Amino acid sequence: MQYKKTVLSNGLRVITVPMPGSATTTVLVLVEAGSEYETKEINGLSHFLEHMCFKGTTRRPKPIMIPKELEALGASYNAFTSTEYTGYYAKAINANFLKILDLVSGLYINPIIDPAEIEKERGVITEELNMYEDIPMQKVHSVLQEAMYGDQPAGWEIGGSKETVSKLTREDFIKYRSARYVAANTLVVIAGAIDEKNAISEVEKAFHNIPVGDRIPKSKTVISQTDPVLKLKTKESDQTHIALGFRAYEVRDPRRFALSVLSTYLGEGMSSRLFATVRDQLGAAYYISSEADEFMDHGELVISAGLNHEKLELAIKTIFEQCRMLKDKQLTATELDEIKQRLVSSFAVYLETSDAIARYYGSQEISSGEILTPEEVIQHYLKVTSEEVQNVAKDVFKNSSLNLALVGPEDDKASLQGLLTVE
Repeated sequence: MQYKKTVLSNGLRVITVPMPGSATTTVLVLVEAGSEYETKEINGLSHFLEHMCFKGTTRRPKPIMIPKELEALGASYNAFTSTEYTGYYAKAINANFLKILDLVSGLYINPIIDPAEIEKERGVITEELNMYEDIPMQKVHSVLQEAMYGDQPAGWEIGGSKETVSKLTREDFIKYRSARYVAANTLVVIAGAIDEKNAISEVEKAFHNIPVGDRIPKSKTVISQTDPVLKLKTKESDQTHIALGFRAYEVRDPRRFALSVLSTYLGEGMSSRLFATVRDQLGAAYYISSEADEFMDHGELVISAGLNHEKLELAIKTIFEQCRMLKDKQLTATELDEIKQRLVSSFAVYLETSDAIARYYGSQEISSGEILTPEEVIQHYLKVTSEEVQNVAKDVFKNSSLNLALVGPEDDKASLQGLLTVE
C-alpha cells in the first residue's frame, strides 16, 4: 500500500494514504505530547488537554457543538492519549471529508479552554481515574509500569493522579499547548478514497494558522534493573490479576519481528501455549495472553492473566515453564509457519479500515520516523527463523528483566518473590 509524506513550509508533516476502494476517509491528527513528555507536577495534563479540546472552539464555542456536528455526519470520532502521543480523529463517508477535516483541525488548533469547563471536566477525569482503579485487570498494568520504570515519566499513569489533576490550572494548559501543539510536533494523516494532491492542499489550508515552534524531545527513559521486581496492590477481588513484564525492544530494533512471533506462539489466542496450559489444563484462568509493545526508547513483553487465588503460585510457575521452554527448544518448521501465517493474516484483517490505516502509518512516523508499508512488515515476519525466536527468548526471559505486578488479596510477598526466576 503506497503512501506519501509531505512536509509543509511551516514544518507540519502530512501523510496521505490513498485507498481507492474505501467507503470512508479518516482524518487523524497526532501530536508528540503524551505522559512521557510531562513533569511530575503536571502528570495527567496531556490526557486532560485531550478532553478540553472537545469542550469548545472559537467557531464552535459550546461543548455540544463539536459532537453534534460529527454525529450529524454519521462520523466515528474520538481522541486518545498514550505515553508518547495524543491523537484526534474522525472517520466519515468520503463525501464528508472536508467537513471532518474542518472539525478536527478546529478542535486541535482553536480550543477555548474555558476555565468553567476545566472545572467540570476535572470531575469527569477524576471519575475516569476512579473507574480504572475499580477494574483490576486494567489497574494491574499501571502497577506493572511503576514496577518496571519507577518514578519517571514511563512509570507514571497516563491520566495522572487525582492529586495532580486537582491542581492543574488554565495557565498549565496554555503553557503546555504553546510548547507542544506546534507544527513541528504535529502530524496529519489522511487515509481513504482521496485525491492525494487535493487532500494535501486542503490540509495546508485547514492548518495554515497552526503555531510554529521548536520540536522538543521527551526525556530519555532510564533502565537500571538488575534483579526481579515484585509490586503488589492488595485489593479484595474474586480473582488475582497479574501482569508479568519482561524488558524487550524499542521501536526501531529489528528483533521486534521475532519477538512478535514469540509472543503470538506463547500467548495470543486460544491455541497459544499459555492458554492451553494455564486455562485448559489447569483451569486456573479465564483470560491469559501476551503482548509485545515497542516504544521510542524502551520496550516490553507483557503476560497478563486473571487467576484463581488458590492456583496463583502454580499458574505463575507454569508460565515460567513455558518461557523456559522457548529458550531451550526451537519452534518446529510447522509451528513457525503456522504462527507466521496467523500474524500475516491478522495483520491484514486489522488494516481493512481507513482509521486503522491512518493510525498504522501515523504511529510509525511519530514513534520512529521510519515507516514500513504493510507489505514490508509482512516480509519481515516471513523471514523470521526459529533460531531468531529462540535467541529472542534467551535475551528477554532473564531474571534481570523480569517484573511481576499483582492486584488482588494476596499479600505474601516473600512467597511470591521466591517464584521469580526464569533461569
